[in-house]
Amino acid sequence: MTTATAIRESGLVNQDALRRKVQDMYRRVAKEPEGDFHFAMGRPLAEELGYPPTDLDRIPRRALESFAGVGHFLPLAAIRAGETVVDLGSGSGADAFLAALYTGPTGRVMGLDMTAEQREKAARLARENGFTNITFHAGYIEETPFDTGSVDVVISNGVINLSAEKDRVFAEIARILRPGGRLALADIVTERQLPETVKCDATLWAACIGGAMQQDDYSGGITAAGLEVVTVDENPQYRFLTDAAQGASRAYGVKSVNLLAIKPA
Repeated sequence: MTTATAIRESGLVNQDALRRKVQDMYRRVAKEPEGDFHFAMGRPLAEELGYPPTDLDRIPRRALESFAGVGHFLPLAAIRAGETVVDLGSGSGADAFLAALYTGPTGRVMGLDMTAEQREKAARLARENGFTNITFHAGYIEETPFDTGSVDVVISNGVINLSAEKDRVFAEIARILRPGGRLALADIVTERQLPETVKCDATLWAACIGGAMQQDDYSGGITAAGLEVVTVDENPQYRFLTDAAQGASRAYGVKSVNLLAIKPA
């Protein structure tokens, strides 16, 4: 069986096969950040996307070495002291650590990731660097372990596109947010629908391309879950590295956006 048919059969994505492929890639991101990937990584990427160097200086260096985000969306989140924040697909923790700085000691940040190596690295860095208001949890973004209406802000960076069940992700975000809570994220979307040849490519899924949703459908999915989309901005600074990824980006308008949505009070 080919890799393509292993993740997509009869028009449906094999979620388990896809998760294994994604975990394999992001296990490498955690353990071998100097490796070759379809995407840029590390502090240089964070600075190019617009993260303030003064903020980056305050979080663990090794979390930044595995940073593989697609945008700087945290200003949209406007995280305040004392708030509860969930980071979906927290990886090695760069955005979660920044959020923990903004919430201060009276707030808390909970990172969620399905890849053990990412969680373990982030938790170790939190202990070693005295981040007592942050925890990292095992789980899937389609079904989180957090209580209904318990979260002020949900954040995510380049992760939701990796899910084959985005409607479940958006519904789960709406469930855990309190009334008036905020969703702030960066993610990969497309201007045109992707063909099956791209959707069936497991490597392009794991590289944040194969699972990218058409932009209007992405916003529509968030609205259907009961949230109000307030802002959508493009991130022209973000670029893919390999020929395959760049080709898909040019052909189908694959791009990075920042988005803010609110759960009605």
